[in-house]
Amino acid sequence: MHDTERLFREYHATLVRYLTRRLGDRDWAEEVAQETFVRALRQESIVNERSWLFAVANNLVRDDARKASRQRKHLELMAAEVREQEQEPADELREITPEMAQESADARRALETLAERDRHALLMKEEGLDYGEIADVLGIEKSSVGTTLSRARRRLAETYEALQGERRRREQHVAS
Repeated sequence: MHDTERLFREYHATLVRYLTRRLGDRDWAEEVAQETFVRALRQESIVNERSWLFAVANNLVRDDARKASRQRKHLELMAAEVREQEQEPADELREITPEMAQESADARRALETLAERDRHALLMKEEGLDYGEIADVLGIEKSSVGTTLSRARRRLAETYEALQGERRRREQHVAS
């Protein structure tokens, strides 16, 4: 039997960080991580703890994705209605947003354009999972992980640069 307290101490922050990046929602990430550790309590033995935790978390996200997506869309529609009622143009809000926030938003958008497997591979690698663990979680061959990461990094960089260029052109157009 594994030591659940040690498991929690070692992997909770990493798992929540990964899930937050993947989901874009810290609260949801915390809920998924909590359920993952509850399942770890019930598990008799775990061979590779980190990849097991990430695999369970990914499965929970997949199972809950439709429900959460509907909830987020509903909240976004409500927020849009409130903005319309208050007549606060979104363009004015963007103008006061700091440069770092714009770059972060561009990076998030670029990440979201990646195929799901590529995005998850990058996020797991960022959290320190090794190729074997990433392969286990994604259900791919270990030998494919390097290619997957390389392709994902290239596409991420290309998309990010395109978004940055687009933003610069918009800013130049507004300035002229």
